[in-house]
Amino acid sequence: MKPKVIIFSGYGLNCEEETAFAFNLAGAVSDIVHINDLIDGLYSLSNYQIAVFPGGFSYGDDTGSGNAFANKLKNHLWREIEAFVKRDTLTLGICNGFQIITHLGLVPALEYRYGEKQSALLHNSSARYTDRWIDLEITNSSPWLKDIKTLMLPIAHGEGKFYASPQTLSKMKKRGMIALRYIKGEICTYLDLEANPTETLENIAGITSENGRILGMMPHPERAMFFTQLPHWTYLKEKYKRENKPLPKYGPGLHIFKNAVSYFTN
Repeated sequence: MKPKVIIFSGYGLNCEEETAFAFNLAGAVSDIVHINDLIDGLYSLSNYQIAVFPGGFSYGDDTGSGNAFANKLKNHLWREIEAFVKRDTLTLGICNGFQIITHLGLVPALEYRYGEKQSALLHNSSARYTDRWIDLEITNSSPWLKDIKTLMLPIAHGEGKFYASPQTLSKMKKRGMIALRYIKGEICTYLDLEANPTETLENIAGITSENGRILGMMPHPERAMFFTQLPHWTYLKEKYKRENKPLPKYGPGLHIFKNAVSYFTN
């Protein structure tokens, strides 16, 4: 049976369609659900195996990215969210979604203290919105990241500079909760770009809960589903042709969505 995915929407989240497309392409069944429909009981988290908080600009980032949306969730849906993450489920926060689940305390959630904020995503050191592709290395064994060593994905955010206290960061390292780090890889070399565009702490681009089932990440995997979305795909096309290699159809981001589906089907 295909796993069911609930993708939150409303109040400025704007990547729900692409995210639903990615999960459906990977073999899941996705519902895009406005937060108010959950509050009104028209939908229930108990009917889903995967929950996703997609990217966007919820509430215009007016009180800090993800903060107002997280407060609405805390005020109206906290018991349902807590019950959901305690089941054998998967949760993903992408960009603004990562900011939301950080405000909710779902990550890093040391000792599983959901609801207690233990890290933050601050303004980029450049004080500018940054929109470009980056390289990543995978540094833990989350189900979301199974069999992935490196990734090329785009970022698009103004508040993605990860911060945690030295004590929290030390615990995260010991427990393998740092999931993604910026590196100087294929894309950064090809485009001659710096590896860490936001000067985030220790190059951290994504983290997980202790059990690895909740992933928060600033890069957008749903924007790297197809080979032709890569910024250097035309160069790669000529390179593969000269090497008599077949052209890939799909991009690196799709692997993350396939891993989530495989968690429930294999």
